[in-house]
Amino acid sequence: MDETTRQATRQWTLAQPAVSAFVTSMVRDFRDRDDVLQDVAVAVIESFDSYDPKLPFVPWAIGVARNQVGLYMRNRRKDRLVFDEEAIACLAIAIPAVAPQEAAKLNFVTECLSGLESRAHRLFELRYQKDMKPAAIAERVDMSANSVAKALQRIRDRLRVCVERKSLEATS
Repeated sequence: MDETTRQATRQWTLAQPAVSAFVTSMVRDFRDRDDVLQDVAVAVIESFDSYDPKLPFVPWAIGVARNQVGLYMRNRRKDRLVFDEEAIACLAIAIPAVAPQEAAKLNFVTECLSGLESRAHRLFELRYQKDMKPAAIAERVDMSANSVAKALQRIRDRLRVCVERKSLEATS
C-alpha cells in the first residue's frame, strides 16, 4: 500500500462515522445506505489526490458523500421520500458540526446493546440489522405483531435511557 492510500485510509476511518450519519440521514433503506456508503468510501479513496490537507477532512468527505447521495437520489426520483438538493446541502453543513458528540453516542449504543438480554437483543437484531417488519419478526419468534412492536418500543426506550446516562457520565 502506498503512502497516499495509507493516508486516505486513515482519514476515511476517522471521518466514516460522520459520513455514515450524513448518508443515513438521506438514505433510509439499510441496504441502499450500505451501498451508497461503500460507493462513498471508494470515491474518497479514488479522489484523495484532490483533497487539500490544509482543510478539514470531514467536510471534504461529506462533500464526496453529497455527490454520491445525489447520484442515488437521481436514480430514485420516483420514490416519494427523496430530499431535494437544498436539504442535502443543509445536512452536509450540519453533520460535521455535531459529528464528534454523536460519534461518542454510537459507542454508547454498542455498550448498551451488549447489556440487553438475549430475547431483546434478538428482536433488535431482526428489526434493525435484518430490516424485518414486526409482522415478519412475530412469525419467526412466535409472538403477535403487536407484542413485537411493543417490545421494540420498550427496547428503544431502554437504549435511549442507557445512552443518555452514559453521555451524562462521560461529560461529568
